[in-house]
Amino acid sequence: MGLLNMLKSEFIDIIEWPENEPGVLVHRFQRHDNEIKMNAKLIVRPGQRAVFVNEGQIADAFEPGTYTLTTKNVPILATLKGWKYGFDSPFKAEVYFIKVTEQLDRKWGTPNPVMLRDADFGIVRLRARGNYSYKIGITEEMISRFVGAQSDFYNDTIEDQLRVKIISSFSDCIGEHKIPALDLAAKYDEISSFMTAKLQDDFRKLGLELLSFALENISLPDEVQKAMDQRSSMGALGSLNNFSQYQAANALRDAAQNEGGSGNMMGMMMGAQMAGGVSNALHQQERPASQPPPIPGQTKYFVAVDGMQTGPFTMNELKEKASSQQLSPDSLVWTEGMASWEKASSRDDLKDIFGATPPPIPGA
Repeated sequence: MGLLNMLKSEFIDIIEWPENEPGVLVHRFQRHDNEIKMNAKLIVRPGQRAVFVNEGQIADAFEPGTYTLTTKNVPILATLKGWKYGFDSPFKAEVYFIKVTEQLDRKWGTPNPVMLRDADFGIVRLRARGNYSYKIGITEEMISRFVGAQSDFYNDTIEDQLRVKIISSFSDCIGEHKIPALDLAAKYDEISSFMTAKLQDDFRKLGLELLSFALENISLPDEVQKAMDQRSSMGALGSLNNFSQYQAANALRDAAQNEGGSGNMMGMMMGAQMAGGVSNALHQQERPASQPPPIPGQTKYFVAVDGMQTGPFTMNELKEKASSQQLSPDSLVWTEGMASWEKASSRDDLKDIFGATPPPIPGA
């Protein structure tokens, strides 16, 4: 009986892979120099395919199911080995079980920032992450390059190489499409579609099929995000000129409610001038770079009349007021750049509008 049991153990009756260890994509059935007996049972579980390999060449493949090995269901192997019809002797062949289920939610990301030349912010460093899914195919390339003498081939072994290809393709995609940093968030689907098409051949060469690819997030440096937030805030204000005028009107209203004489009037004038300066500056920001700045205007003066400010008036308007006795050399005037209100006669550019005053008559 001992001899009979030993002879039975030399031949394999059942060929199967229970898939006890996670992460294994390809498993080589361990024969330990035992031969496969013709009429042995081959069990292929759901999500698997079994492949017979003879001297490095893929022969017959089996889908999920239970098979009794005969020369009829291994025709390629029978041809390669030159079996005659009715062959019923034990034989040797490599048997690989391949997991063909979809490998879901495989992560990828940029370990180092990708450089992007942006029209708005100059050189921008960005990071990206996402996921993809794939399944393994039956190709000689896969078995010869990645399995070899190994009994088990793990997904980590191939996915390290896949991530390198993904990051390289992502850098090319960003550079080729020249998508502005402000528009990246709206282009996730377009980038994902481009990446899927671009990576198909790379995966196929490795004996894999890329099933899905998704870009989950693109992150920009903190300084760029702050600049984008500021630009969004400015856009929410609407017309910058209207906003500056509104602020200036509030400032003038507050100044008018304060008690005091010429000092308060001085504050009101300076507030009005400052508001005008802010408005002009904002206009210049909104104006396209190709449009020239406005032509500088002539000096305008405010005039104090009965403790109230009037104006500002141009030089021609001041001459008319001087002619009609509404402006005298003792009238208080103020313009931008003056520290306080002064008499009109003390201003060199206003002396001529009053005309020459004749000297006293001798002997009078």
